[in-house]
Amino acid sequence: MPGMVIFGRRWAIASDDFVFPGAFELFIRMIWWIGILVLYSIHKGKFNCTGGGLLHSYLLVLLILLAAIICAVSAIVYISMQGTISNPGPRKSLPKLIYTRLGLYIPELVWAVVGAIWVSDTDVRCERTVVNVVFWTVIASWVIIIFTVVAVVIVFDPLGGKKTLYLADDINRNLESSQSGQLFYNVKKTATRVWERRIRLLCCCIMQDDDHRVAFTSIAELFRTYFSDTDLVPSDIAAGLTLLHQEQDKVENCPKEPEEVLCHSHLSHVTDDLDIELENAAHYMQFAAAAYGWPYYIYTNPFTALCKLNGDCCRNSPTDSDIIGGDHLNFHFGSILKITGLQYRDFIHISFHNKIFEIPFFVALDHKKEAIVVAVRGTLSFEDLLTDLSAECEDLTLEDVLENGFVHKGITQAANYIYRRLINDGILNQAFTIAPEYKLVIVGHSLGGGTASILAIMLRNSFPTLRCYAFSPPGGLLSKSLADYSKCFIVSVIVGKDLVARLSMPNMEDLKRRLVRIVANCNRPKYQILLYGCWYEVFGGDPDNFPTELDGRSQDALTQPLLAEESLMMHRSPSYNAIEDESPLNAPPQYPHLYLPGKIIHIVEETSSRRWCSSDVKYTARWSKETAFSNILISPKMITDHMPDVVLKALNNLTEEKASCIPCQIEGDFHTNTI
Repeated sequence: MPGMVIFGRRWAIASDDFVFPGAFELFIRMIWWIGILVLYSIHKGKFNCTGGGLLHSYLLVLLILLAAIICAVSAIVYISMQGTISNPGPRKSLPKLIYTRLGLYIPELVWAVVGAIWVSDTDVRCERTVVNVVFWTVIASWVIIIFTVVAVVIVFDPLGGKKTLYLADDINRNLESSQSGQLFYNVKKTATRVWERRIRLLCCCIMQDDDHRVAFTSIAELFRTYFSDTDLVPSDIAAGLTLLHQEQDKVENCPKEPEEVLCHSHLSHVTDDLDIELENAAHYMQFAAAAYGWPYYIYTNPFTALCKLNGDCCRNSPTDSDIIGGDHLNFHFGSILKITGLQYRDFIHISFHNKIFEIPFFVALDHKKEAIVVAVRGTLSFEDLLTDLSAECEDLTLEDVLENGFVHKGITQAANYIYRRLINDGILNQAFTIAPEYKLVIVGHSLGGGTASILAIMLRNSFPTLRCYAFSPPGGLLSKSLADYSKCFIVSVIVGKDLVARLSMPNMEDLKRRLVRIVANCNRPKYQILLYGCWYEVFGGDPDNFPTELDGRSQDALTQPLLAEESLMMHRSPSYNAIEDESPLNAPPQYPHLYLPGKIIHIVEETSSRRWCSSDVKYTARWSKETAFSNILISPKMITDHMPDVVLKALNNLTEEKASCIPCQIEGDFHTNTI
C-alpha cells in the first residue's frame, strides 16, 4: 500500500510493515521485562545498600516503562496484522499508536541516562550481580534507541514531502499553466538530484571525472523515471515478487510454451546446426569466462587456485604479449592461461584497463579452431555497473546496411572504445599478420556479451566471415532491425530464467505493472504473503492461490475503499511506448523496445537429481525467438542462471551428452546394417 504519512510527510514504510519488527521487539521486551521482574522480586527488601534507594526506584520505573512499551508494541503488531495490502482500513488507527510508541522513547532515553549514571557511580555498594544486570539493561536500552534511529533514517523518504504534489500535479495540472508546469519540473528535478546523490554515495570509492558525472545524471534520470510513478514501499515489492513467482510456477505446469519454441522443420540440418553451435559455444565460453581473470578462477577453484597461481604466476612473466593496465603479481594473466589452456606466445594483446565505458579485453590466437579471438570481460566493477546502467538509446547507423538502428548507449560506447583499440592501434592487423588464414571470433559474457555483439556489428563490413558468441547478453541491447541483421553472424546463449537476458526498460515497466496488479488484488495480509513466500522459496511446496480482495465478501464489508491499481500507479510512466499505446505527448520514446542480438539458443534445465554431496543436472537446448524473453521471470535462479560458471557447465553438459551418444548411434547403425 502507499507509504504511511506521519508528521505530515510520506515514509518508505507501510502500516502493515510493523508485524515482523514489532514481533521481534516484543520478544526482546518480554524477556527483558521478565528478567527485571525476577531480579526485583529476588532483591525486594534488600535495597539497603549504598545507592539502593535509586536502584529500587530505577527497577520499579523500568518495570512500568517496559510494561507500557510492551502494551504499545503489542497493539501496533495486532493492528498492523489487520486488513490487506489493498485494504488499509482496519489499520487507520496505527499512526496514533506510532506516535504513542515514539513518545515512550523519551522516558526510556531519560531512564537509560539515569541507569548509566547509577552504574558509573563508584560509591554504589550493591551486589555485583545487580550492578551487572543494570549495566546490561542500560546497554540494551541504548542499542534499541540507536537501532530505532537507524531504522528511521532507512525508511526516511527524501521525496516524502513532495509525493502528494507529484500525484496531484500529474492528475490535475493544466498543461497551459506555467505555475503547475514549474511545480512539476521542480519535483522531477528534486527526484533526479536525490537519486544522483545516492549513486555518488554508492560510488564514493572510485575516482570521478566528467564521464562519471554524465553517467550519474543519466542513471539518476533513469531511476527517477522508473520509480516516481508508483506509490509502493519495498515490502510491497517483495510481496509482489513472491506472488509473481508462485503465479509463474503455476503457468509452467503447462506442457508447452508455444511462443518460445521456433517452428522447427523436421530436416536434420536444423539439429545439426544447433549441435555445431553448441560445440562452438562451449569452446568459446572458456575465453569469455577467462576474461574475468583471477576472481573467476578463484571462484571456480576455491581450494587450489591460490596455490596454483602463486606457484606459476609469480615466477613467470609474459614478454611477447602487449599488456595494458595493472595486473598485481600477474594473477589476472596467470588465471587466463589456466582457464584457456593457451601459451604465452598465443596472446596478441591484453588490456586490464577499466574505466566507465572502457572495459578489459584480450586478443589471442586459438589454434584449435583456427581463430583470432577477441574476448571482452563482463561486469566486475563499479565502473562496469555504471556502463550497464547507462541505458539510454542512441542511433547506430551502418553505411550501406541499416539506418536508424537503436542501441544501448553505455554498451555502445564500450564497444567504440574496443573498436578504436583494435583498428586504430593496429591490434587486429598484427594478429592477421601472424595468422592471415584464421577467422575472427568475438566473444563475451553479460556486459561483455553485449559489447561483443555491437563490436561485431561494427566490424562486420571489414570482416565478412566474422562470428560472435554472446553469452547471457543484456536484453535491452538492439532495435529490431539490428537484431534481425545480426542473426547471420551472432549467436546468443541464454540459460534458464536469466534476469539480465530479459532486462530492458519495457520489460521492467511490464514487471512493475504486473507486480502492482497482483499486489492490489491479493486478499492475503502482507505478513502471510511474506511468511509463505519464504517457506516456498526455501522448502518448496504448492503455489498459493490468488483470490482477489472481493472474492467471497461484499463491498460493504470493507472498512475503507480498496486501493485500486490506478491508485498505486500515480501516473503513466513516459519512459517508453508500449506496443499498443501512444506516448502521452506523441513524443518519441526514451526507451524503445530493444532485443537480444542474433540467433538465440535457450538452454533449460530438464532434470535435477540432487544428492548429499553432488547434483546431477541435465539440460536441453533449442532455438528460441526474441519474444520468449519479453517478460521477466521471477525465480531463485534468475541470478544464478546468469553466472558464467553455470553457463559453461550447461554447455559442457550438452556437448558431453552429445559426445557420449555418438558411439551408441554408431553401434546402432552397425547392428542395423548387419541384420
